[in-house]
Amino acid sequence: MKIVQLQKNKGKNWVYISPKQKLTNPLVLVFGNRFLLDDLEIYNEIKEMFPDGHVVFGSTCADIIGSSVEEESVSITAMEFEKSQFLIKTSNIINTELDSFKTGNNLIKQLPSEGLKFIYVISEGSFVNGSELTKGMNAATDNNILITGGLCGDAARFEKTLASYNEAPKEGEIVAIGFYGETLEVTFSIYGGWTPFGPERIVTKSEANVLFELDNQPALDLYKKYLGEKSKELPGAALLYPLNVKSNDEKQSIVRSILNIDEENNAVILAGDIPENSKVQLMMTHVDNIANASERAAKQALELRQNKPELALLVSCIGRKLVLDQRVEEEIEEVLNVVGTETVLSGFYSYGEIAPFHGENNCQLHNQTMTITLISE
Repeated sequence: MKIVQLQKNKGKNWVYISPKQKLTNPLVLVFGNRFLLDDLEIYNEIKEMFPDGHVVFGSTCADIIGSSVEEESVSITAMEFEKSQFLIKTSNIINTELDSFKTGNNLIKQLPSEGLKFIYVISEGSFVNGSELTKGMNAATDNNILITGGLCGDAARFEKTLASYNEAPKEGEIVAIGFYGETLEVTFSIYGGWTPFGPERIVTKSEANVLFELDNQPALDLYKKYLGEKSKELPGAALLYPLNVKSNDEKQSIVRSILNIDEENNAVILAGDIPENSKVQLMMTHVDNIANASERAAKQALELRQNKPELALLVSCIGRKLVLDQRVEEEIEEVLNVVGTETVLSGFYSYGEIAPFHGENNCQLHNQTMTITLISE
């Protein structure tokens, strides 16, 4: 695998992070600031640099390249595969009457199943129900294909997200990259590092990803009560206090970020579904826990590998970034210390991470995790 990385900071020229080399028919992952990806000039520059490239775009809360994390930049990781093949399909949830489940199901069914080893998904993060999207994708593969990826971001603005394949980035787009190859080796892991606290409450009224009542009381009122003075900073403050959700249908609990609040209905809007009768608790963390969790995820991803990883795709959550603040690069450095400097790091901070639980096959929507996918040929 040949890999080239470049980066463009706002108002500056492109800079090569790795040695410049000619790539043939490369997969080009472009992660970056939403406003910069909206600039048609930047799109044209990338297409000119990689005229035969298969260019996939995704807006982020910050992009990861090497050991750095940048908010006002665009990062490119271009890969030429020597022994493997890939195929890219897209769907747009705005331009279809399908719900998130059917959108995910139909998208994955576009990929030929013979020889399919792995799917990487870059999804829009504004309109999609990530829980239903992942359920639909799992159903299309009978839970037999590893699927990882993430929901695009827009910093803490939550205004709109962008994604695309070989066209100018746009709203509503979901991109699936299918990987094929006998020698392709892909491993993954996720880990959070958040701790539940306070009383456990029952979800007594919810609809999809909207939480109306806990213990028959308005959810938003209860949430504000726990936040105290910090409730004045909602919805941004909510990213620091996600919910631990235990559903009767699931073996493991899921962390759900609160993306917005609905004052009119006294409700809380989450990044994914929150079933009625499930149990929830508030969660919190600190910098050391976040960094340690990233190290643990990297070690787990390495456990079952036969070969050294050539590429590490990282998807971390905006809530983790807010906790880390000026120390945000520490969790990336923890990963690099584990996988080694010969492994190329690329990725982004997201509105949600897509991966199975460690040791499982069916992917789910996660929040507040570091999700690591290691790839080699």
